[in-house]
Amino acid sequence: MKVILIAVCSLIAIATLVRSPETQVFPTSAGPVEITPLYHASTLIEAGGKTIYLDPAKPAKFTGLPKADLILITDIHGDHMDPDSIQEVSKAGTDILAAPAVIATVTSAKPIANGETKNWQGWTIEAIPAYNLKRGPAPGKFFHDKGRGNGYVLTYGGKRFYFSGDTEGIPEMRALKNIDVAFVCMNLPYTMPPEEAADAVKAFHPKIVIPYHYRGSDLTVFQKALEGTGIEVRLLDWYPK
Repeated sequence: MKVILIAVCSLIAIATLVRSPETQVFPTSAGPVEITPLYHASTLIEAGGKTIYLDPAKPAKFTGLPKADLILITDIHGDHMDPDSIQEVSKAGTDILAAPAVIATVTSAKPIANGETKNWQGWTIEAIPAYNLKRGPAPGKFFHDKGRGNGYVLTYGGKRFYFSGDTEGIPEMRALKNIDVAFVCMNLPYTMPPEEAADAVKAFHPKIVIPYHYRGSDLTVFQKALEGTGIEVRLLDWYPK
């Protein structure tokens, strides 16, 4: 009995650590999906007893969090692809899906390219293009080349969750359909400013939009631009002190 009580207390402690004030809970026909911001692009997704990490990378803290059943990686940059963090959250049997450019570094990952769809443990995972239209380090060059990085649309229990990855307001984003919750980046000079992000969001009109990957951006500009559209804007803290 003592062993059982210790085990139960340990599980309660872990659950308390995982659930932060920023955790969002979304009902679906297959049960709730809990999404917790960790840092910048790093995100924890939990549903149906499974744990998914999106872009686990320093300085996100993973101590006390559950190990990954699935890891999704969007791009090759260090704030998205961090081998040390990937190793920290992995366990025996962890699946990793990543943009093909990531595979050279994370050799245990399986590729999922722009436009591909894979099924995993009750989830449908669609790889959406993520790239720059006009911004880059020099004329004729882009921070994110077309075809290299992924955003993802994750469908579970009839709900569709979009994570943009590093991108501007590209046609593929604007053409998305039936998105329930969208996590959209906005940070200069690498992606887009809040005004452009809001314009793109208006085009595909998710039910809920949550800015992420927004370091240094004025989120009130984004929020104000979407007033009166019927799109719910939720502002979360992705940069805990």
